[in-house]
Amino acid sequence: MSREIVFDIETVGDIKNFSSLKPTVVSIYEYENDSYRSFNENELNLLWPILEKAERIIGYNSEHFDIPVLNKYYMGDLTSIPHLDLLKIIKDMSGKRYKLDDIAQATLQIKKSADGLQAMKWYEEGKIDEIKKYCEQDVKVTKEIYEYGKKNKMLYYTTLTGNLMPIAVNFDNSITSQNQNSSSSGVNMTLPF
Repeated sequence: MSREIVFDIETVGDIKNFSSLKPTVVSIYEYENDSYRSFNENELNLLWPILEKAERIIGYNSEHFDIPVLNKYYMGDLTSIPHLDLLKIIKDMSGKRYKLDDIAQATLQIKKSADGLQAMKWYEEGKIDEIKKYCEQDVKVTKEIYEYGKKNKMLYYTTLTGNLMPIAVNFDNSITSQNQNSSSSGVNMTLPF
């Protein structure tokens, strides 16, 4: 059984000032036990051992957003965990960056339930459960995009004229982690040695 994990984060802070961003919720899907879980900012210590045991973590725009934000709270280096950023593969193959929602609508005819700005508003209102539901739905969309691309070696986007255009992808052994070789040491930061 696969130990891959699909993940997404929601943040609060000034998107123009990356250092001000902090995670409010991190949601994951674990293939190993076919389950979704969410962690608020005070529960990140429960998340780290799960990510450390992962065969590979999978996200969307995670190399340039999710991982750097989370790395500020992790005592190790999350880039040492094998990692697949679906957006990086899409951009490498198409030359363009597409929103998760655009790829999901064109490929699977599904939509995200909200957006990051709405999640920030929920945070201000103390509606953490709403953020968790939204973030888990984003993880589900990312998981379905990953599975479709892995099976069909193809994803789609819609042109301005409404035509579907294919993007060839290969998610089988793609690892976009910057420090992919360092994970072979087996050293982790939160699990007992």
